[in-house]
Amino acid sequence: MRAWLATGLMFFAAAGSAAPSVHPPMTAAECAVWQRELGFSDSVANHDAKAFAAYLHPGAVFIDDGGVARGAPAVIAKWAPLVRGDGVRLRWHPERVVIGGDPDTALSMGPYWFDDPKQTAEPRFRVGRFISTWKRDRHGVWHVLFDGGGGSQPQPATTEQMLALQAKLPKTCAP
Repeated sequence: MRAWLATGLMFFAAAGSAAPSVHPPMTAAECAVWQRELGFSDSVANHDAKAFAAYLHPGAVFIDDGGVARGAPAVIAKWAPLVRGDGVRLRWHPERVVIGGDPDTALSMGPYWFDDPKQTAEPRFRVGRFISTWKRDRHGVWHVLFDGGGGSQPQPATTEQMLALQAKLPKTCAP
């Protein structure tokens, strides 16, 4: 599951802000990671276990409240219910990607949300923030290396808050 970096109140205050972005445009390499992050999210949304596995670094480490999954096979096993869509549905969307001094390592961040489709679900939505570390391999392909690791729990959200969040998500990444 995704790392939780902000409380719900801070998240929704920022989501409702009309202030322009203070971030410079992303580079072409950062946009490549942004696209990979979108594809990674889509692999879960589309219940595509094979595609999900292809995004993982062989040494991937995913951390959540249930512990640590070390290595791609352990991550695949732990995430299998989410990828199948058992229970809640998980989605996320990158807002920002940055590459630092190592051109083969990137940080991706943005919102994630759980949607419980049961008619009686209360709350139906829970929202948080994620941060993932990506590593480019020798063939130029980006793979998620680290995911998760503390912070606040996802916060309940109304349908209106979810619609507002989704409306403000960047549709494209242009360097």
